[in-house]
Amino acid sequence: MGLKLTASMLLALFACGPIVQAGTVVLPGFGGDVPVNVTSFQERRFLTVIQQQYDFSCGSAAIASLLTYHYDHPVSEQTVFSSMLALADEEKVRRQGFSMLDMKRYLEDQGFVADGFRMALEQLREAVRIPLVVLLDMDGFRHFVIVKGISDREVLIGDPARGLKVFTYAEFMERWDGIAFVIRSHLPEGRARFNRNREWEQVARAPIDEQSVGEPSVGGATLFAPLGVEW
Repeated sequence: MGLKLTASMLLALFACGPIVQAGTVVLPGFGGDVPVNVTSFQERRFLTVIQQQYDFSCGSAAIASLLTYHYDHPVSEQTVFSSMLALADEEKVRRQGFSMLDMKRYLEDQGFVADGFRMALEQLREAVRIPLVVLLDMDGFRHFVIVKGISDREVLIGDPARGLKVFTYAEFMERWDGIAFVIRSHLPEGRARFNRNREWEQVARAPIDEQSVGEPSVGGATLFAPLGVEW
């Protein structure tokens, strides 16, 4: 009987659903009801990622997320989408989605210098060290995501469809084509907002050396020396 009572009490507690719905929940006990502000797992995943609204808009959502959360340039996905579409082949975009060239044109129009480069994952971690956009194969679909951080074992991405997600090096390399789309200007802003602990913590990880966050790198001086083939 005691075991059944304990199980019933646990079910009643979980029925409150403090980790399912965002907002304020009331926890009983502790000498009275205690209101607690909570955030759902879904919201946590999208705290620093703008969720894409269309099947073919991962590119515009990735750029909107990159500018808003890493370059102090707030902009909506809809604004980026409309602006990029105005500069692109609309029918091609609806069939294939946006390309890195479409992103480059939009960013240049906004005062940013951006290009695609072929490089190794080690270069992204040790020399580049800024947030960037990559194209991954996600279950057979080519999908733009943001690389938000790299530890010694894992890659933190911002996925416009799924939110924050962590890949092991092996998982990431299986999906990545080796091209990194980077904003070449505004380096101080990019470095200061790469590999942030608070973003790793949203996926229950923080496997980085805090001293490395935002610090200039000796390799940074050669960041845009010929590292490979420009896309």
